[in-house]
Amino acid sequence: MRSDGQPRRTPESEWVALVRAIGKGDQSAFRQLFSRMHALVFTLISRIVHDPDTAEELTLDVFHGVWTRAAQYRADAGSVVGWVMSQARSRAIDHIRFATRLKRVNPFPDSSEATPDSTGERLDAMSLATRLRSAVAGLSPSERTAIETAFFSELSYVEAASYLREPAGTVKARIRSAIEKLRVAMLKDGES
Repeated sequence: MRSDGQPRRTPESEWVALVRAIGKGDQSAFRQLFSRMHALVFTLISRIVHDPDTAEELTLDVFHGVWTRAAQYRADAGSVVGWVMSQARSRAIDHIRFATRLKRVNPFPDSSEATPDSTGERLDAMSLATRLRSAVAGLSPSERTAIETAFFSELSYVEAASYLREPAGTVKARIRSAIEKLRVAMLKDGES
């Protein structure tokens, strides 16, 4: 707190130092960043998704992303707070888009008996989600970043490459590799 009762504004150099330390695996720096930004990230996501449980889950996802991508942060691309809040906004919007798509798509197109609220459907969806999370966990960090950037943000290869500051061919190759790995993993898991 400043002497006038206002909260002290954190200089950008301090934010950048925290992210650089996180990129080197410093858990203490991560805890500091989390404690300073958790409420801000949670509030933004809550305003978008209108569900506190989902907002808390997405907030944790955002900070997991900060932990895994901190080494890739580039100070010349924008402020740390902007970087984290952009991830928060993207996660929340991606969640809304995904939920909207799920409502529009009948997962049982050949079955007239399936109802959206049936227990079996919910169990199938939970099983599919678990298998998909497991398949995504098998991707390399660069593949996961490329596919998340392109698909969740609905960007073309070129737009994703520009956003990631990577060559378009590299991003395209990572996305194709990730899609193939996901396809193989989901087919393999579906057979078990």
